[in-house]
Amino acid sequence: MAHHVLVPYDDSERSTDALEFAIEEHPEATITAVHVIDPSDFYAATGMEGGAMANYDAIMEHQNERAENLLEDAREIASDAGAEIETDHVVGSVSRSILEYVDEHDIDHVVLGSHGRTGARRILLGSVAETITRRSPVPVTIVR
Repeated sequence: MAHHVLVPYDDSERSTDALEFAIEEHPEATITAVHVIDPSDFYAATGMEGGAMANYDAIMEHQNERAENLLEDAREIASDAGAEIETDHVVGSVSRSILEYVDEHDIDHVVLGSHGRTGARRILLGSVAETITRRSPVPVTIVR
């Protein structure tokens, strides 16, 4: 039985499915929804290289606000299901950050969506699910 379940959460339908699954399947566990802010997305989205550093603080502030809004959505989903969850956000590479979070926060199970955001990142985030599954020191459930 899992005691602390981690659910990586972004704005995808699959991450919402994973959160709902975790709440339903692990009602007695502490559930933490975590959103990873990946700085490489800043450069990909803006197409900037050198100028991006000058705007880093503004971009980071926007990303932190976006993360908090996403996590508020996650808390509402949990509340609608009659549950309370913990939320957090971290900055870094998605796969690495999730695996570090598992190690640093006494997580004993990960539940994640098979794919994340739509568009070009969807393919890459499918590989995130694969990386987490291969490298996680704890059991992983992938929700499709």
